[in-house]
Amino acid sequence: MRETVTRRSSTKGAGLLLACALLGLCVLPACQGQSSWYGEKHIGPTAEQQPSMLKKITIAQRLNQQIPLDLAFRDETGKLVHLGDYFGKRPVILSLVYYQCKILCPEEMDGLVSALDMVKFNAGRDFNVVFVSIDPTETPAMAAKEKALYVSRYGRPGTANGWHFLTGQQPAIEKLARAVGFGYVKVQGPDGKLSQYAHASSIEVLTPQGRLSQYYLGVEFSPKDLDLGLVEAGQGAIGSPVDNLLTYCYRYDPALNRHSLIISRIVQAGCLLTMLLLGAYMIVNFRRDVREARLYRLTGNQGRTNTVVNG
Repeated sequence: MRETVTRRSSTKGAGLLLACALLGLCVLPACQGQSSWYGEKHIGPTAEQQPSMLKKITIAQRLNQQIPLDLAFRDETGKLVHLGDYFGKRPVILSLVYYQCKILCPEEMDGLVSALDMVKFNAGRDFNVVFVSIDPTETPAMAAKEKALYVSRYGRPGTANGWHFLTGQQPAIEKLARAVGFGYVKVQGPDGKLSQYAHASSIEVLTPQGRLSQYYLGVEFSPKDLDLGLVEAGQGAIGSPVDNLLTYCYRYDPALNRHSLIISRIVQAGCLLTMLLLGAYMIVNFRRDVREARLYRLTGNQGRTNTVVNG
């Protein structure tokens, strides 16, 4: 009996060893395909320079620069317009995109609409939104389709006159892009044709006079930053006293692309509040002392009079 059990155990152990050996033979080629043996590994080539194409895809923040307002474009109805038609009365949010873009531009435009939906100001009344296509082959019909989509998403009645989708010729597009600092390059699409553009994502807030006030990079934008940016760009024209107080405590930081709290302003405000409280405390105590002194004089004189009469 013991011999039978021993034989069975030996047979089971041999089978287990055979299975492990077969598993090792199957796994070994895969492991060799994944990595080299120690001492045989080589470091791959490293890129010492950025590809020349990527160097052109930049956003150069040219704050306070005047953009050329005489540039001619076509609006979504096909009408010939100039950039200056959208300036003069209110600040402008500008964005360079192209309407056939399927990757980055829709994300940027959706992010802008989502942020503006939470901003208390209204397009058309308090500010204008101007999109300019960087693709000279795009048509007003494409622009009209995009406008209908995003005005519908904005969802505020009577604000369609604040949204403008422009197309234009290459010279005008290039002049505007240079003025804004918007770098882009034409690249091949899936069909192998040079039909797409590689570019960064940003929106610019401009003053009513057409000067670059602030840049916001990315595809998601803070409603608070846009709110304050419109107030600053509009030079207080669309701001309330609360907004003016906030712009005193917050300042736009181009490096962070947002408004940052100014600690020194908070300290100044705290010192001013302390002085006001101390001044109010001193005035209250001074008036109380005057009242008490006057009352003391009256009661003191009455006491002396009573003493003379009684005497």
